[in-house]
Amino acid sequence: MSLRVPRTLVQLAGRPDGGVQFALRAAGGRLISPQLRLWRLPSAEAARLLPALRRDGIVRSVTPDVRLRPLHVTRELNACTDARCSLEWWWNVVGADRWTAPGPGMPVTMIDSGTDLSHPDFAGRPDTTALNTQTFSPAFEEELHGTATASVVGAQVGGGELVGIYPQAKLQVWDASPGGELTVGDEIAGLSSAIAHGPGVINLSLGGPERLPIEEHAILSAFATGSLVVASAGNSRAEGSPPSYPASFAHVLSIGATDQRNRVTDFSSASSRMDLAAPGEVIPVAIPQSFAPPNQEPYAHFDGTSFSAPLVSGAAAGVWTLRPELTNTQLFEVMRRSAHRTGQTGWNRNTGYGILDVAAALVRKPPPPDPQEPNEDVYLVKPGGLSRTGHAALTVPGRRAAVLAAHMERAEDPEDLYRAYLPARGKLVVRVRTNGNVTLEVWGRHTRTVFERGAAAKRDLLGTSAHAGARPERVVVRGRGLAQYVYLDVFLAGKTAEAGYKISVATARR
Repeated sequence: MSLRVPRTLVQLAGRPDGGVQFALRAAGGRLISPQLRLWRLPSAEAARLLPALRRDGIVRSVTPDVRLRPLHVTRELNACTDARCSLEWWWNVVGADRWTAPGPGMPVTMIDSGTDLSHPDFAGRPDTTALNTQTFSPAFEEELHGTATASVVGAQVGGGELVGIYPQAKLQVWDASPGGELTVGDEIAGLSSAIAHGPGVINLSLGGPERLPIEEHAILSAFATGSLVVASAGNSRAEGSPPSYPASFAHVLSIGATDQRNRVTDFSSASSRMDLAAPGEVIPVAIPQSFAPPNQEPYAHFDGTSFSAPLVSGAAAGVWTLRPELTNTQLFEVMRRSAHRTGQTGWNRNTGYGILDVAAALVRKPPPPDPQEPNEDVYLVKPGGLSRTGHAALTVPGRRAAVLAAHMERAEDPEDLYRAYLPARGKLVVRVRTNGNVTLEVWGRHTRTVFERGAAAKRDLLGTSAHAGARPERVVVRGRGLAQYVYLDVFLAGKTAEAGYKISVATARR
């Protein structure tokens, strides 16, 4: 823990009793994510309390509340010069001319700096909710960012000079930079609020260079409860495209930026986690009215992947509203697999599967739902891990057999883990049929992670089946007098890029 960072995030392993809660609050602590049992405290107070909390065994993680940054590159801070700003150049590129945006439906939550809801593009706009107090002081240049990104999604018809890609969207805004400082704690608090308001699309036009497990857990919690998370890939191409988080986390739709020639821009970061791209150069946006130069309207043209991501978020929410039967795993695939190519075949690090095509996404055949995601490791599926209840076991006492179909893909989802009941004096038979090369492992109840090696793996790994190619895999595990829930691990083997499979589980007498 660093006292150089003013505040510290403390994740508790369980719900604290009244005395601990009183001590946390008395020290200036605030519960910012009930789902993760995450508290934020002044760093000096955290340093004082942590020894006692650790002795009681209730501390799961400690993370400095580091600063993040909005991901934008300012180009031209002046009023739109188009005859009508609603005729944004990106309109035809993303297929917005070939769809009729629906009325309000699945919400879009913008976690960003504060939004000026008195701006002509938002004033009187229906279905617009501030999830917390919105602030945007001209003393901090980056504070115009939230108004700009929100306008790309939901600027209303007949409001100001812009029209967003989904003008009637149910728009929710969360100010993650109160006082002009955007931190990972305020991002996580926004994710928690979005979860509390039900599944939807969450836009994160922000990022940082550090891979913080607690931020990843917050993202995965949102995905696990049914939301689609969209994030800007970053604007660091000139610096060699270092990873940016949250865009580089799994189960996040990572978005790059293209220009008016449908080519990757000179600032958009390349990434092995890139999913698709959208226009991000010379994008007309709204800015807070207090930021407008004298005698000019509150509009600007901006560059940045920050403005590509909201195009995808707004489009995804509109598609989901028109196709409410889709799960978030299906919508994830529909959005990226319906993208139109940019001259290269297949996937690439610059634009992923191509450029956003909202009209194509409306008719793209979805894959089957991918159940129980995220489920890449033990903490994501066991009770008391990422969530209080964990994922439902495939077999339990009284239900002796189950069959489940799923899919894996190398970049986003290379591993799937399930729980199953092994009776004390019976056996568990696990079979996997697949169209690719996968490996099946069964791990015991004490397993901390399926990436254990050495003595831990020797203790916990109960069985393995690893045939070459698409041959079926089978593992039989026998009970040894103690009933337990075990973990069934299916993962891509070799250089296999993706595979569909069906896992069947059955318990039987010895």
